[in-house]
Amino acid sequence: MAKLTYKIVEHDGGWAYKVGATFSETFPTHHDALRAAEIASAEQQVAGATDGIQYEDADGKWHDELADGRDRPQTEISD
Repeated sequence: MAKLTYKIVEHDGGWAYKVGATFSETFPTHHDALRAAEIASAEQQVAGATDGIQYEDADGKWHDELADGRDRPQTEISD
């Protein structure tokens, strides 16, 4: 099972959380970024419906897949 780490970092004159190479929006305080990461992390773990998805990979190629709504990643926050 995948595990996602939400890391709190200084970013663009404020604070953000980062998952992999992706940054959240910038927040004015560390506390605001931490709270946003906690909310996003909790929402990431909620099961949803199984549905078809489309996404573009790093090479610009589009993919169609069936996403199992019960297959949710584990998450953690690194502060």
